[in-house]
Amino acid sequence: MKITRRMWGMAAGAMLALNLGLPAQAAEEAPDALVKRVSSDVLETIKKDASLRSGDSSKINALVNEKVMPYVDFRRMTSAAVGPAWRQATPEQRQKLQDEFKALLIRTYAGALSQVGDQTITVRPVRMAAGDTDVLVRTQVNGRGDPVQLDFRLEKQATGWKLYNFNVLGVWLVETYRNQFAQEINANGIDGLIKTLASRSSMPATATK
Repeated sequence: MKITRRMWGMAAGAMLALNLGLPAQAAEEAPDALVKRVSSDVLETIKKDASLRSGDSSKINALVNEKVMPYVDFRRMTSAAVGPAWRQATPEQRQKLQDEFKALLIRTYAGALSQVGDQTITVRPVRMAAGDTDVLVRTQVNGRGDPVQLDFRLEKQATGWKLYNFNVLGVWLVETYRNQFAQEINANGIDGLIKTLASRSSMPATATK
């Protein structure tokens, strides 16, 4: 099935819904219960906020920094997307990679949030044993058209559950970017990848397929 703009918008809204406004007790809360409780409330907030849906980049940037990033292991996400070359990158290059990758994802949100409409989210019970610290939370985003499969990988850390990858209709974000990044690194090195990410993140935001 082809991932359409509407599907990506639904997925983006759901991803934000997972990460926004998590309370202090989230560390003790089962990950599927957390997703189910938070997602419905926050998705309604997105629907009512016209400036978010219109792609206000400054507001989206502030929202992501304040509400999303504290609950994402973004260093892990970026290093996994960069792949083996991460180990050869300098601390300065690693920071630039994180900054530019985050800017690229924020730009993606800016375009995709305009697609958020009458979606609801169904969260499936998570399969985990006592003591598990790495889990897969499966959800389904329902709206007009075909339902969208959206799965999240979370790790339980000292400060609570942290998102480090997600899957839309069988396509994992980190693995998708890893293939793209590897081509750029092979051709132009780490600095070439940083330059490419910077050029992409500075482009006008549009809804992503």
